Amino acid sequence: MYNLTWIYFEWGIFLKTFLFVLLSLVIIDLLIFVFLASKEIKCIKERDPAARNYFEILLLYSGVHAVVRYRYAHFFYKLHLYFIARFISQTTRFFTGIEIHPGAQIGKGLFIDHGMGVVVGETTIIGDNCTVYQGVTLGGTGKDKGKRHPTIGNNVMIGAGAKVLGPFKVGDNSKIAANAVVLSEVPANSTCVGVPARVTRLNGEKVRNDCDLDQIHIPDPVSQELCKIYRRIYELEKLQKNKNENQ
Repeated sequence: MYNLTWIYFEWGIFLKTFLFVLLSLVIIDLLIFVFLASKEIKCIKERDPAARNYFEILLLYSGVHAVVRYRYAHFFYKLHLYFIARFISQTTRFFTGIEIHPGAQIGKGLFIDHGMGVVVGETTIIGDNCTVYQGVTLGGTGKDKGKRHPTIGNNVMIGAGAKVLGPFKVGDNSKIAANAVVLSEVPANSTCVGVPARVTRLNGEKVRNDCDLDQIHIPDPVSQELCKIYRRIYELEKLQKNKNENQ
């Protein structure tokens, strides 16, 4: 009876200690999360007109959770604890729908809006204050070794569904349109659209491409044929008139 009571006593101490340690870890994790998220929340509040308050962003924005958990995973990745890093990134993908490889390098102020389907590859580098919308892929082409993914500059906006594929640079202050497929370097202060993407604006001025189609001054084939017929009739009448005068 004495031994049984002592076992219950020790088991109770073990449970209390375990719960105390678990609660302490949860509180520490929450404090670290809030500290890291505070920097991201401030940027989101400035850029997202739908964000009503900081508390809403902290709890309900999947992009915030994905970026903060990425920073956790990146910490372990730099310590070469790759399994822990990948475990954090994969569980984050399960809850948020956003997959950021822990090996990626991301600057401050990244805003992932809506977020579902975003994929960021291992060797991707993202600068400060960038905005990424849902369905964006920052990936590789499968043809490169080592550095396989793009380098995104500062203040870059990447529209929904865009694909940036390859180890090239997207310059600062650039914009990539929705569903664009970017396969080559993008200069700073530019706008890219299309598949494959091409630069349409550079330093605030429109860039004219050889393949641009003038949607306003399109030639009318019927009108052109009527002009040809009119010209032919005029030439025939003139020829007939000269022939009559010579007679």
